[in-house]
Amino acid sequence: MNIVDLYRHGDPVISFEFFPPKTDRGYHALFETIGDLKELTPGFVSMTMGAGGSTRSQTVDLVIRIERELDLTAMAHLPCLGSERAEIAQVLDDLAVAGIQNVLALRGDPPRDTTDFRHPDDGFDYASELTAFIAERGGFSIGGGCHPETHPEATSAETDLMNLKKKVDAGAQFLISQLFFDNTKFFAFVDRARAEGIQIPIVPGIMPITSVSGIRRMSALGGGTIPSELDSELSRNDEDDAAVLEIGIEWASLQCRELIEAGVPGIHFYTLNRSSATRRIHRALREAGLVQ
Repeated sequence: MNIVDLYRHGDPVISFEFFPPKTDRGYHALFETIGDLKELTPGFVSMTMGAGGSTRSQTVDLVIRIERELDLTAMAHLPCLGSERAEIAQVLDDLAVAGIQNVLALRGDPPRDTTDFRHPDDGFDYASELTAFIAERGGFSIGGGCHPETHPEATSAETDLMNLKKKVDAGAQFLISQLFFDNTKFFAFVDRARAEGIQIPIVPGIMPITSVSGIRRMSALGGGTIPSELDSELSRNDEDDAAVLEIGIEWASLQCRELIEAGVPGIHFYTLNRSSATRRIHRALREAGLVQ
């Protein structure tokens, strides 16, 4: 199933993102989580790839296993930074042979704490270049990433939007946003994207908060901001993990409800390979009659 077709059906598409675990125990736990969330009938799931393509083989293997063993539509993240064109082509060949139809084309980041990282001369420098390469080969539904609060490396919001338009013109068929906690910023971003001529589905990415330090770190990396009201609540409960979890679930549930009522094409959950928070948010949305 091509993911772009799912967004044409009208009902909001619920999807989940996972990352490759580092241990055999982690693999077992991951498949338990995916199996648990499968009961919620997601439109698709996605699997990230480590910085610099560090988990390339694991990502490909997991996406194939998910489709074959769990009968779920799966999308492979494909960052280009640090990879040669031939390596990218091989990944696409492996996915195509296995019947995988969906990829998320990303620039990606260099590995953290690596001082000798060198990007190959024959690699792709930008996600728009990678997108064009995949589109020219054909056979895939291509997604892209976007930043409602502007990419942290962009010189301005206008420049960031122009670069996003290049990605769309190169062949991206839908966009999944970086995490955010203020819906007004997402809605304003969508309005600006539409005014720029970007008409493909723009899907909000939601990360339920389960750790104060973790969400602050990830927000800083992704260019997102935590609203003062939410930040104050988290600070007051920093030492109480159970309270932080409840705050995160309530905030994300309210976010998702408002987003769906506003007509977004779907919600993409950043699960952190856990099911409990996402399942509870989904239950709240189902009880409100907003999802099946």
